[in-house]
Amino acid sequence: MTADLAALKPSSPFAAFESRDFRAYAAARLLATVAFQMQSVAVGFQIYTLTRDPMALGYVGLAQFLPVAGLSLVTGHAADRFDRRGIVVLCYLASSLAALALFFIARSPSPSVSAIYAVLVLLGTARAFQGPAGASLLPALVPTAHFQNAATWQSTLWQLGAIGGPSLGGLLYGLWGAPAPVYLSSSVALAAACAGLLAVRVRTGRMEKKPPSLATVLAGLRYVRQKKVLLASISLDFMAVFLGGAVALLPLYATDVLHVGPEGQGFLRAAPAVGAGLMAALLAFRPIRRHAGPKMLFCVGLFGLATIVFGLSTSFPLSLAALTVLGAADMVSVVVRMTLEQMAAPPAMRGRVSAVNMVFVGASNELGEFESGTLASLVGAVPTVVIGGVGTISVVLLWGWLFPELRAVDRLEDVRATDEEGAATTA
Repeated sequence: MTADLAALKPSSPFAAFESRDFRAYAAARLLATVAFQMQSVAVGFQIYTLTRDPMALGYVGLAQFLPVAGLSLVTGHAADRFDRRGIVVLCYLASSLAALALFFIARSPSPSVSAIYAVLVLLGTARAFQGPAGASLLPALVPTAHFQNAATWQSTLWQLGAIGGPSLGGLLYGLWGAPAPVYLSSSVALAAACAGLLAVRVRTGRMEKKPPSLATVLAGLRYVRQKKVLLASISLDFMAVFLGGAVALLPLYATDVLHVGPEGQGFLRAAPAVGAGLMAALLAFRPIRRHAGPKMLFCVGLFGLATIVFGLSTSFPLSLAALTVLGAADMVSVVVRMTLEQMAAPPAMRGRVSAVNMVFVGASNELGEFESGTLASLVGAVPTVVIGGVGTISVVLLWGWLFPELRAVDRLEDVRATDEEGAATTA
């Protein structure tokens, strides 16, 4: 990093964007997020149109998640052994080609559902490699003092992509009445993201110097288990999302509880993203300076409380407000967890730690939706959401007692690990 970059005040809300490499990376990531979200909308509509089977939609998520879970140890190791920028470039290129394959499948007279699932497995495999490499590349793009700012903006841009991507995908699908234009647009956007990443000058090279072995592959799991602050933050996020699965039941709430129909469901779905986006913007201007651990615990507890309010609400405005608060509280937890994940892991092990986190995050979303749906079928939607909120608050209290290391986290930039710690784990 240049001297003028290092001299920037970390309080600047746009500090991360002073780095040319971060600007290129952020633009590429935003393009890729929009492309993936557009594609997700089109795949869902196309699969359901072809099958008229709700279970077929479940297989869409499963086809993309299984490679992430199955390859996590390998992909994390790859992120630490090979150039991380190069891995992400290859993953975006593979995803662009996969979107092009979906385009040709959609253009065929009789699109094959099995072929679509096969392409989704390829996309899931690319995502499995891209996630750890991209997350562990980020600290190399900005000075350490600006990493929290970079993580905040990365989350903000993801929220923008998550809001704009589905809307754009739905609009294109509606205009043409077919998924092919959406897939082609996604392929072009991913190719552009690939080109944007080529503008990033940072080369991480080989971080893990030891020869491949079972010990080096499993080192990320061992390090997370030993580093209590990492274990606490990752597992806390997992439990909160697993238990507080209110979003999974939004269609039921919109129809049977709030009686607002599909239009109202759209607003409910967007509310957490709006809250997260607003909080991310606030954190960019007023970053977390002190007491990061207690603030994370408080915000996860607030997440649980907002879940309870939403679960009990029969008022549409109150439900929107509760979901907005839920999204804002979750954003604080995400920023703290992302920063801890990268700062508390040795540079040579960040890929493997990111892979462990990726499996936890993916599993919490998938299993959380399954848990909410199963429990709702047994006791009803309202008790399910309220139980989830109470459970989340209980977990916060339990984790605060079990993990004093998380309570003790003050300044995020002070939670820093060295390669010597990683060497001790793989020894």
